Amino acid sequence: MLGPRAWGEPCGAAVLKAAPEDFRVTEVLDIELSGEGEHLWLLIEKRGLNTEEVARKLARASGVSLRDISYAGLKDRVAVTQQWFSLQLPGKADPDLSSLWGDNLSCLQQVRHKRKLQRGAHSANRFLIRLTELQAEKPPLEARLKMLAEQGVPNYFGPQRFGYAGGNLEDARNWAQRCAYPPARGTRSRLLSTARSYLFNQMLAERVAAGNWNSVLPGDCLAFTQSRSQFPASELAADDQRVAQLDLHPTAALWGAGELASSGAQAEMEQKVAAQQPDLAEWLAQAGMDQARRILRLPIAGLTWHYPSSDCLELEFTLPTGCFATAVLRELVELVSQAGGGIESEN
Repeated sequence: MLGPRAWGEPCGAAVLKAAPEDFRVTEVLDIELSGEGEHLWLLIEKRGLNTEEVARKLARASGVSLRDISYAGLKDRVAVTQQWFSLQLPGKADPDLSSLWGDNLSCLQQVRHKRKLQRGAHSANRFLIRLTELQAEKPPLEARLKMLAEQGVPNYFGPQRFGYAGGNLEDARNWAQRCAYPPARGTRSRLLSTARSYLFNQMLAERVAAGNWNSVLPGDCLAFTQSRSQFPASELAADDQRVAQLDLHPTAALWGAGELASSGAQAEMEQKVAAQQPDLAEWLAQAGMDQARRILRLPIAGLTWHYPSSDCLELEFTLPTGCFATAVLRELVELVSQAGGGIESEN
């Protein structure tokens, strides 16, 4: 479900997530919370739990409906993650949630705010990742790390999006072939996202195979790393340095109804990929998903690394919201998952 690598064969192999502490994620939230309002925002650290499990625990402990529990994004189960949740409590005092807190779940901060937490409200995710049982020669590994820091990687959706052994994608295909949708809102959203992600990865794979995933081509639609604004490549000035600076990138379609923002050969390529998966493409359009775009190139902010031991590599970096650390790591080494599902573990 992920396509070819951009920077050559992996430099070696390593184990990802030998323990949850080897994969740490912290949401970066650039919102000033007011301190008052009917929404209680909680910064929660979890270990060995997925996001939806935590939401259900919060609903039960607070006595509110699950639909009144919001979170910015899904976070891996086999990990230690810090993420925000909000509870809608109109006219109610802060609930006593002390029974929830323990070794695997704790509250780091709580504050009131006038609005609920929206999906994708955080600006980025900061990662601290430890790769163990590392088998790689240091010189080529160092060279590859420097290249990734300077050039970025293909912005694939990671294997977590597709579920264990591709189970989410299989479920999406089954629903699409029946021209039906899951009745549960959460399941429907997850499977539609899976189908959309799969089509995007196929489009990105075409560009990686052609060696132009990080180049601006005629017909491209361009977008910024930290902004949803986009414009056609024909409007890009010849001396514009933002592409070289990894601030502006070519995009591919997140499939849905409506006209493509790309044109010419790029639109033809995207339509060709969608035509190869007609059930999924039509299913997305009929669900009311509008055409959207996702950047093809993933810039890696603040990438640093060191070796706690000769067979261990520790990395720190920050990625934009909705991007996957596995897209970075697979360009570095072949990832081996421990029994129990490290690489493919997500909600």
